[in-house]
Amino acid sequence: MRTRFALFACLVLTLHVLHRPARAETEHLYCAHGHAWLAASAEASNFLKYAPSREIDLLHLALDVTPDFKARSVSGQVTLRFKPIAKPFAELKLNGIDLAVASVESSEKILGYQATGEHVIVTFAEAIPADKEASVTIHYSATPDQGLYFRTTEMGYPAGDSHLWTQGEPYEARHWFPSFDAPNEKFTSEVTCRVPEGMVVISNGRKMSEEKDAATGLVAVRWLQDKPHANYLIALCAGYFKKIEDKHRDIPMAFWTPPSQIAQAQSSFRGTKDMMEFFEKEIGVLYPWAKYDQVCVEDFGWGGMENTTMTILNDRTLFSDVTENLRDSTGLVAHELAHQWFGDLVTCKDWSHLWLNEGFATYYDALYAGHKNGSDAFLYQMRGNANAVLNQPNDTNAIVRRDFNSPNDQFGFHAYPKGSWILHMLRSQLGEDLYRRIVKTYLERHAFGNVATDDFNKVIEELSGRSFDQFFNQYVYHAHHPELNISYSWDERTKLAKVSVQQVQKLSDDVLLFNVPLPVRFKSKSGVVTERTLAVKEKAEDFYVPLTEAPEVVRIDPNQTLLAKIDFKVPTAMLHLQLIDKADLLGRLLAIEQLSGKAEALGKLKEVLNNDSFYGVRLAASQAIRAIQTDEALDALIASTKQSDARVRRQVTADIGGFYREASYAATQRILKDERNPDIQAIALASIGSYAKPEVREQILKALSSASYRNATADAAISAIRVQADASYIAPLLEVLQRQEVAFTSGGFARGLDTLARLAKDEEKKDTVREFLLKHLDSSKRRVQLAAVMALGTLGDVKALGPLEKFTNAPKESPLRATAERAVGAINNTKKPAAESDSLRSEVITLQKENRDLRKEFDDLKKKIDALTAEPGHVKSAKPATPAKAKR
Repeated sequence: MRTRFALFACLVLTLHVLHRPARAETEHLYCAHGHAWLAASAEASNFLKYAPSREIDLLHLALDVTPDFKARSVSGQVTLRFKPIAKPFAELKLNGIDLAVASVESSEKILGYQATGEHVIVTFAEAIPADKEASVTIHYSATPDQGLYFRTTEMGYPAGDSHLWTQGEPYEARHWFPSFDAPNEKFTSEVTCRVPEGMVVISNGRKMSEEKDAATGLVAVRWLQDKPHANYLIALCAGYFKKIEDKHRDIPMAFWTPPSQIAQAQSSFRGTKDMMEFFEKEIGVLYPWAKYDQVCVEDFGWGGMENTTMTILNDRTLFSDVTENLRDSTGLVAHELAHQWFGDLVTCKDWSHLWLNEGFATYYDALYAGHKNGSDAFLYQMRGNANAVLNQPNDTNAIVRRDFNSPNDQFGFHAYPKGSWILHMLRSQLGEDLYRRIVKTYLERHAFGNVATDDFNKVIEELSGRSFDQFFNQYVYHAHHPELNISYSWDERTKLAKVSVQQVQKLSDDVLLFNVPLPVRFKSKSGVVTERTLAVKEKAEDFYVPLTEAPEVVRIDPNQTLLAKIDFKVPTAMLHLQLIDKADLLGRLLAIEQLSGKAEALGKLKEVLNNDSFYGVRLAASQAIRAIQTDEALDALIASTKQSDARVRRQVTADIGGFYREASYAATQRILKDERNPDIQAIALASIGSYAKPEVREQILKALSSASYRNATADAAISAIRVQADASYIAPLLEVLQRQEVAFTSGGFARGLDTLARLAKDEEKKDTVREFLLKHLDSSKRRVQLAAVMALGTLGDVKALGPLEKFTNAPKESPLRATAERAVGAINNTKKPAAESDSLRSEVITLQKENRDLRKEFDDLKKKIDALTAEPGHVKSAKPATPAKAKR
């Protein structure tokens, strides 16, 4: 999968997707769980996680299920055929969460069975001898909360698009059928699904039959996966779908979407055939399965999932051509297709070695980008992957570790971008041809089997003759990466270039002192290029390189072959030379990085923004100009809006909006008037949201009520409303959310709820907004339900505490419970100021009373003293006398 997240993390990102600056790269969706890499949990479990024992060899699993789309439940049977491996086998213990078991049959006599809520256990009357083939059939039903997901008209999805889809990784399959739910067991499988006539059924392998049952009126569709794969890769989609088709060699390929979205299918599907051809050539192993389907489904909780022969994709990857090149499915589609080799054909033994699935898929996605768009595109994508690793704070976890709390903790930047960089460093050190031979041998040797990291290293060492133990120890089995502070000086007398290197990463049991090769390139004025590789292994060391003349440019790791955080401050003259070197993409990017925000570099940055050949460099130049924050910088951006590449046009629009000036406002209004790309219009609309002008309100309200593909324009209006932070928008926003809920995507509607709550949180009367949000607490759309819970927390209305507290009793691992607990905490925090104010008022009243009592006591004491000291015969009144006028 491409970048795995919990659904809760997906929601948090969803709420902010239109409230961020334009991204430097084309928008991609990533493999489960979401669309960006988040740091995995740094908390260590007290228990180390290992692959479970395999007492039996599971040979074949056959599922026969009937879904109930109205009840959102499933019933059916599963048959498992197996052999005990080494000793007599007395009890079959399968994973099965909240499954209702009706009966169990077996080829062997059964003593009894039980469904515990977490397992289905079948006890045999006599232990089954080793190597004897046996079978068990379990009849069951379930209303799964995970694993199998319905998307129906009754739930608020478009009419005619009703369907279901499944998700197995890492441990969701057990929620909809009993199984040995771990990646270290492989078997063949078949899925039969019985659906109403007119519906489509898609599953793993080849479609074997499709027959109507006269008794029930349902159509039984049977699929057979005749090559072994892991349990989490079993998948099912059923419902109303349409498809477009193609073929690579004898491999049929299809791309399915709900009927209402088939017009957008070709944009996402068109590169698949070229990808398959490239991967077969690059990997050296033919596509290993019978067919390849891609199925877009509604509200998939992740980016994509690489089920064997059948990838399931989030429908957010679909796009229309009107967005030009701003939206692109290439990265997601390539990543999931690469998994058919890395993850499906060869599968990690357990989740501690997940990088062998995800790191490979992430790297081959980048390799395809280079194949399709040139070497600069590959370098640019790998630079993005490196930044996703190097910018992570508190990185003390190794790629391979066993102390994670949940397998989901492993689906973060360690497995994906860092995993891709492990492969990139190996490819750089071994050479491309030898690296390809190693990968081919690794796949062929372990085809249809399981692997651990050492299996890969053994092939590397066998074919290269070199030891890579230290490499894997420092980068894979320990945490972090080198942090290198580097300086350079030139000695004209000796003609020696001095390069000083310090490793400044914080060393510990988790983070080592690294031993790495550091390439350095010197380029002289006469064009002489000298390249050296420095063996960096000490805390601090100096290296001397003899040259014929002083270099004009010094480049550290010029081809980007080392995962390290490098701090190398380059003289301005060198930066200017790097900036114009058309052959050095990375040098240009590094120069812009160091020139960012410097007013004296404005002219050169503007030149790059308008003339550099690579879009990523132009993006960086635009951002660097914005950082200068002068009137001249704004003028430079305004003069650079005529960009043929929509990605750069979007960035310039966002950066103009990063200034709060009348000139910025006027330029953005011109962009709104002239621009035809809806995604760039959305950026512009959000930008003018910062200005409290009557015409802005009119534009926002018009956009809020307009129709567009996936309601993108209304989404943009909601972003602008959020920036306006004006409570007068409550009524029109509420009216649109009530009237057009079906038109919104779940993510767009979730952002609407969040914005509504933010607008109303400081209002005295919150009843209308509160009741609207409460109504969505029972939404069938999980993302909307979670958004309603979060929005109630933002609203801060104590009257919502009762309903919210009911959700805090959800299962501990449930995203709903975690979200409800945060919402309740937020509301309780808003109560504190009022409670503290009441307490302070009470204390003041008490102090005032005590002060009056003390004053009375003081007055009484004073009178007593006066009485004791008065002249004889003179008695002072107990009450103060009214003063008489003085006589003259």
